[in-house]
Amino acid sequence: MKSLISLWNILAGELASRCSTSTTMDIKTVQGRSKHEGMSFLTITLPSFGKDFQYCLDQGMVTPESFLSFRKTGSCLPSFLRGFTELVFDLNTGILRDDYDIEAIYAVRQLTLLFSKMVLPCTPEREHEAMKQYVSCDKEVEYAESMLADSDVSEFARMGRLLFGNALTKVDRDIFNGDVIPKHGPGAVADRLTSNGKYLSRYWTRRLEEVFHVGDFLSPSPPLDEKWYDEFDHLEPGAELPSRVISVPKTQKTPRIIAIEPSSVQYVQQGILESLTAGIASTIASDFISSESQEPNQLLAQEGSKGPLATLDLSEASDRVSLRLVKALTSHNPLTQRAVLACRSQRADVPGFGVISLSKFASMGSALCFPFEAMVFATIIFLAIEREQGYQFTNESELLPFVGRVRVYGDDIVVPVEYVHTVVDLLEHFGARVNRRKSFWIGRFRESCGKEYYDGHDVSIVKVRRVFPSHRQHVAETVSLVSLRNQFYEFGCWRVCEWLDPSLERLLGVFPCVESTSSALGRVSFLGYLTEKEHEELHVPLVKACVQVSRSPKDPLDGHAALLKFFLKRGQSPRYDEEHLERAGRPRTAYIKTRWVTPY
Repeated sequence: MKSLISLWNILAGELASRCSTSTTMDIKTVQGRSKHEGMSFLTITLPSFGKDFQYCLDQGMVTPESFLSFRKTGSCLPSFLRGFTELVFDLNTGILRDDYDIEAIYAVRQLTLLFSKMVLPCTPEREHEAMKQYVSCDKEVEYAESMLADSDVSEFARMGRLLFGNALTKVDRDIFNGDVIPKHGPGAVADRLTSNGKYLSRYWTRRLEEVFHVGDFLSPSPPLDEKWYDEFDHLEPGAELPSRVISVPKTQKTPRIIAIEPSSVQYVQQGILESLTAGIASTIASDFISSESQEPNQLLAQEGSKGPLATLDLSEASDRVSLRLVKALTSHNPLTQRAVLACRSQRADVPGFGVISLSKFASMGSALCFPFEAMVFATIIFLAIEREQGYQFTNESELLPFVGRVRVYGDDIVVPVEYVHTVVDLLEHFGARVNRRKSFWIGRFRESCGKEYYDGHDVSIVKVRRVFPSHRQHVAETVSLVSLRNQFYEFGCWRVCEWLDPSLERLLGVFPCVESTSSALGRVSFLGYLTEKEHEELHVPLVKACVQVSRSPKDPLDGHAALLKFFLKRGQSPRYDEEHLERAGRPRTAYIKTRWVTPY
């Protein structure tokens, strides 16, 4: 923790010089409170200051309920970081200044949210509380679902058909024609199979068989021998393997809860996802939702910081999409509905709570969770807009005026300000929960998909993701530190880079100047890359640098399973990995080695 505090001190001094203020007392505060409160001061208490600051920016004034963890003396502004905050808010009234300092806004956000996303383990108590919240959330979804009137669901289905009817019809056509090609993802599965071991799976479910024939999906060619089918277990719904709920590090305050799906359902989900993504991309729906790029949301957030666009953030977004809404969304596309429901996990194994039946459509971890939550939220948004307009939309042309004004990427939402209250009310009516502390529409601060803007200015920040390494055998930490240094360089924090560079040189042995696209662990510089010699055959520049090296674990595959893997490959090009039948899966270990590599 000492090195993290040193980083904060250097950064505070540099940002203070930019704003012509002092952080002497702020540095003493961080040192003293970190000593008594530990790491939680950096990862929980400081970020709470930053979130309150953002909320006050949106409100246009310092609210009484803000900055409660920090002392206020002689002003409504907290004593901590007052040298910056008084350049943004009036010292006496707390009202946003007309001549605010954009550098001070960036400085407060950078200093308070620097450690907000560190990957640190939570206490067992916090993990248990997160699992408890997962179960509680599902019960809330069940209740919200039961409270929805049939007329609301009918209206939802009508709007969903207008927005996504053509895309879902394309999925229907692919299922009918047998064009849905399944795919195994690289992640873990509930049945704990290895990456290549997934192709050796010998079980299917009765629900899947009703839509997708096992012989079409698990055999490289049509089986000629009926005995082939006898090798498979066709599981009844009650005997199906539940998804396995786990926690993964997110912040020290709370872990991220995800569900690991069984291999059979994940296999089919990936195929449907591919068809659905292609269907959305070919219709007007692609102007409102996308899973391909965050950039449209980010650009609209920047525009919204100067104009009439609001950014909304939802809490537990994926866990609050009910099964009833997804059924309504697909009600006019029976093949798609049957397929989506057949590959949906109906139960989940939650640590400490056992196996529970799910009311939510899917947990984070399902391949179909992300696109369907975006589709559901977009449908609700246009229902709200329709209510504000006072008439029903009947064709796609009536949606065109909202292109570039409405955008959904998962739980990151952009909507016109004039409709925001109706949108918020209707989202919560259908069971979602809007995080009002992270939703902005009053002032000039906007945030979406990891980018933040104030009045058109980019005030996005650099965040520390991992603790600092003590030696380069800590591969993930070392790679993260190099990335952190280069991000600070691109943000113009020269003193921080000057402080980090000697540490990285000692850690790595060599730390040359390279381009950001290079595989080398080197320093990014606006002055260009370093060249030490030229490749004898390729005649390209080379530099001696450290690189991260990893190798997939041994996972041999042959016979019919290997042939199945070949036929499931996308595209005409050969595989880039010639060892894919001998080694597969995510590497379990990684190393840092010194080599001659290209600096770009």
